Amino acid sequence: MPSSVIRRWDYDEAEQRLDVTFVSGKRYAYHQVPERIAAGMRKAISKGSYFNRRIRDHFASTQLTP
Repeated sequence: MPSSVIRRWDYDEAEQRLDVTFVSGKRYAYHQVPERIAAGMRKAISKGSYFNRRIRDHFASTQLTP
C-alpha cells in the first residue's frame, strides 16, 4: 500500500541500515536497525505508522544528501 509519508525505503541487512526517502524528498539512513524491524516494515499495511511507532526516535539517523 502506498504511503502518504514515505516515498520509498530500502534495507541493507549487512549494514543493518534502513534508508528512507520521504515524500518531501528528504532522505535519511537509520543505523543499527535489526532485520526483524525491517521485516515488520515490509509487512506493515501502513508504512508511515509503523515507521513512526518503531523506527523514528528509536534509532540514530543521518540525513543523506539529495
